[in-house]
Amino acid sequence: MLFELSWFRVSDTADKQPHGTAVISYDYLTSLRSVPYGSEEYLQRRSQVHLRSARRLCELCCANRGTFIKVGQHLGALDYLLPEEYTSTLKVLHSQAPQSSMQEVRQVIREDLGKEIHDLFLSFDDTPLGAASLAQVHKAVLHDGRTVAVKVQHPKVQAQSSKDILLMEVLVLAVKQLFPDFEFMWLVDEAKKNLPLELDFLNEGRNAEKVAHMLKHFDFLKVPQIHWELSTKRVLLMEFVEGGQVNDRAYMEKNRIDVNEISCHLGKMYSEMIFVNGFVHCDPHPGNVLVRKRPDTGKAEIVLLDHGLYQVLTEEFRLDYCNLWQSLIWTDLDRVKYYSQRLGAADLYPLFACMLTARSWASVKQGIGQAPVSATEDSEIRNNAACYLPEISQLLNHVPRQMLLILKTNDLLRSIETTLGTRSSASSFLNMSRCCIRALAEHRKRDAGSFFRRTQISFSEAFSLWQISLHELLLRVKALRLACWVSALLGWLTRAPY
Repeated sequence: MLFELSWFRVSDTADKQPHGTAVISYDYLTSLRSVPYGSEEYLQRRSQVHLRSARRLCELCCANRGTFIKVGQHLGALDYLLPEEYTSTLKVLHSQAPQSSMQEVRQVIREDLGKEIHDLFLSFDDTPLGAASLAQVHKAVLHDGRTVAVKVQHPKVQAQSSKDILLMEVLVLAVKQLFPDFEFMWLVDEAKKNLPLELDFLNEGRNAEKVAHMLKHFDFLKVPQIHWELSTKRVLLMEFVEGGQVNDRAYMEKNRIDVNEISCHLGKMYSEMIFVNGFVHCDPHPGNVLVRKRPDTGKAEIVLLDHGLYQVLTEEFRLDYCNLWQSLIWTDLDRVKYYSQRLGAADLYPLFACMLTARSWASVKQGIGQAPVSATEDSEIRNNAACYLPEISQLLNHVPRQMLLILKTNDLLRSIETTLGTRSSASSFLNMSRCCIRALAEHRKRDAGSFFRRTQISFSEAFSLWQISLHELLLRVKALRLACWVSALLGWLTRAPY
């Protein structure tokens, strides 16, 4: 009965996909029934069903729009959990979300700002720069000559969101009846909590200003300025900034932007947000992170967009997470176990460590900073994820809710690093460790009862940071020597007679 309910509710909401979830479920139940589990034929058929189902799910999200696009984007980021057929298919939702018509855009602007587009702007591009699940962005020029980006909410999203969440809850419960290992109610819980915040563009503007102030010491970061006089809950006006997407290597090469420098900057920025400030931008997909050369200095710069979704970390969570990453970086397995369990992992702490780092348990025990992830290890992790689905679901239901968006953020950042070819570099782990040391030292200094104790902590902090810098220098010298040795060897080989 519940399964039939999910079918008909989708029919009411999305006439283009009246039976999407029913077809997906039926496909899995029938296609794999007569094939020996684990056989070569089973694996091939399962991959085919995954791909068919992922495409149907993507179409279902596009048909329902709004909240469903958002959830589809979230699922597309779960590289540690879902098969590649799903993640690669659903990732297109970041750049191919449905668009509102210009008539709908004019209606929202008229209702919220009380004027027509031609009264507010000297020019307004009809074709949006990009469309997302909840809104789209248009380039415009104000009457005083300033070029701006205008973010306009899709008109039906606000009214439809509560119905979408209810429908999503029904679908999740229906799928759970068919697949008992499926435990994704946390997706519904997160949507209930975060969607109202994301639908309030004034909240997004405040987040943008807060993070800009918080990270003002980073000269490589640009957060577009908000124009409050023309902003409402459904319309956000901001400074227009051009750039290429952070995963566009061709753009970086054309503009002579060092991919390693950008990757390092990105790691520093997010480490500062997570470990030091506990205020984390949780939607760093490539469309929201641009890179460019600064017009005034010519230095590489990261432009951070879309500030609707932030996770505020509690002090206890942030410090436990700092300690856990310190333990992972320095391969202290006893502390890895202790802080993983403090964060809700219980006896599944090895799996939790693998999910956080996207490394195998063997690599975690060896030291995640010792060697970059190999293609073989990456493939092994992805292929094994399906085998641990019940355990992963159990983990996601027991870790603090704050961890869910952090996991999503980690995966999006990891995807960018993979595209840039800079994943798991030693420098990224060292930068994380620096932030952890500073955050933990600051906490201890606040709790210290005397000036002498605070001075001790400051000296210890300075010494630890010096050790990391020395270690980083030694790694660079080692890499330079290796490069010189390889260069000399290649030179000898080219001169050697054959």
